[in-house]
Amino acid sequence: PSPFCLLDEVDAPLDDANIDRFNDMVRSLVDKSQFILITHNKRTMEMADTLYGITMEQPGVSKLVSVQLN
Repeated sequence: PSPFCLLDEVDAPLDDANIDRFNDMVRSLVDKSQFILITHNKRTMEMADTLYGITMEQPGVSKLVSVQLN
């Protein structure tokens, strides 16, 4: 497997059963690869170690927010 994977909203078209299958597949590879997943799916977010978000507190100024999930 690749040492690094970047996946951009690949889970968006999946139903709940297939989200679980996708998440299981990612979990099975985390010992061999690092993942950056761009997602809006709460179930996918729940399996993350760290969440990063971008927000705008004022127009035109982006701010990075991170949350450790342990």
